[in-house]
Order: sequence, then structure tokens, then C-alpha cells
Amino acid sequence: MAESPPAKRWLPLEANPDVMNQFLWGLGLPEVEAECYDVYGLDEELLEMVPKPVLAVLFLYPLTSQSEEERILQDSVKKETSGKVYFMKQTVGNACGTIGLLHGIGNITSEIKLLEGSFLDRFFKSTVNMDPLERAMFLENDREMEVAHSVAATAGETEASDNVDTHFICFTCVDGELYELDGRRSEPVSHGASSPSSLLQDAAKVIQCMIQKNPDSINFNVIAISKKSAGAY
Repeated sequence: MAESPPAKRWLPLEANPDVMNQFLWGLGLPEVEAECYDVYGLDEELLEMVPKPVLAVLFLYPLTSQSEEERILQDSVKKETSGKVYFMKQTVGNACGTIGLLHGIGNITSEIKLLEGSFLDRFFKSTVNMDPLERAMFLENDREMEVAHSVAATAGETEASDNVDTHFICFTCVDGELYELDGRRSEPVSHGASSPSSLLQDAAKVIQCMIQKNPDSINFNVIAISKKSAGAY
């Protein structure tokens, strides 16, 4: 691959809802507002078990030569995307878990109430008018986030190592479209019409296609960020 490796590297975040919840709650997402949940399978019955409404979906998948070729191919086709999508590039190695969470929260700030003055509140207010690369540099230079990420990365059940071959992306619904947000891409990728009520099912279809293209791999993980509200269950 011709890409030069990022200068700064963090320890990778584990695909673990408990770790992600403590991370997000500590950064200013109130526990009463939203929570991360495991998605145990992509068939309709298992998707129905996920608490609703689902606000964003995180997908961890293995980086293979096939997935890399597809990413480069898709990046060469420029498409019109909504200017309302909160998107940022990834310039820090292994920061994809944190960037996936920031993509998830950054596109639902109208649906949830962040603690005023908290890290997340300040981060999104500071970066709202930045372009994707400026947001990446802002994150890269943010010592508070680096420390918080490091604490979360060492809180998982598996031993933290910076040598990983998996990658997190986020799916979200903005302006009636399903978007795939990946900091290694040049821009958001639209996967067609969607709605807040069908976000999980729509993302599951895209995820199933990605899994089918990598039949020899087993390192897949799906996590939903769901809103906690009266009557949501």
C-alpha cells in the first residue's frame, strides 16, 4: 500500500460496549441519553433484540487485500453527499474506534443532550465549521482525548497491542440517507435511502455484503448506539 503510516499511533479500542459506554459517558454523553449495545447477529430476529431507537451503528471488520482494493475503488468515484454529515479524517493510527464513536455522536447531536462544557460538547462546538482534515488534526493534537482513549483502550478484556489488522467504521442516517463514515476514506459514502427507524436493518444489509466478500475472515463485530428514553423498549 502506498499510503504513508500515520506519525502518531494510539492503542486500539476494543469492540466492547461496556468499554465504549464508560468512555463516552466519561467524555460527556449522559448515561440517561444513550448506550452502546452488542448486535449478536444480522438476521431479523436478532436485530429486533437491539434496544430502539438505534442512532448509529459501529462495524469492526478485518482489513484484507480485497477490502482495501474496494475502498480505493470506491474512493475514486466522487458522489454528492449531504453537507449536514459530520465527517472527519483519521490521521492517528488505531484511532478508528474513537473516530467511529465521534462520527456516531457527531451526527446525532440534535437527538441527544451532551453535558454542557464536557469534552464532547466542546469538541463538536469547536470543530463544527472545520473540514474533515482540520477535525482530524484537532483530534490528533488534543491531549485530553488521547489520555481518555488510552484509558479506554487498556480497559478491555484483551491485551492491548498496537499491531492490529481490523478497522472500525460507522453507519448513520442523515437527511434520509444511510452513510458509511470511515476516516480512511476521502468522504462519506452514501448507501441510499434510509430512515431513523430502519437504520439498523439498512446498515445490516451493507454489513452482510461486506462480510460475504471476506468469507475467510471471522473478525467482525457490530455495535449499536441506542437512545435511552421512556418507552424506547
